[in-house]
Amino acid sequence: MNSIQMTELNVEELRARLRKMTDEELLRFGKAAQYMVSPWANMDKPPREVFVVHLEETRTEWRRRKGGTR
Repeated sequence: MNSIQMTELNVEELRARLRKMTDEELLRFGKAAQYMVSPWANMDKPPREVFVVHLEETRTEWRRRKGGTR
């Protein structure tokens, strides 16, 4: 299972990593990213930008694969 790392974010490396994931891995990664931007994970504070980018890039990759707008 891929984990969300707490290091400096390189968006191009993240995109390459997401492209290599299976649909199942991408869904798991997206669910983890979605949790990390939630109020529960952040004790009602704004989420860290790195997790917001992870979620956005995961959704972009999913739309690229599936051709949807969600």
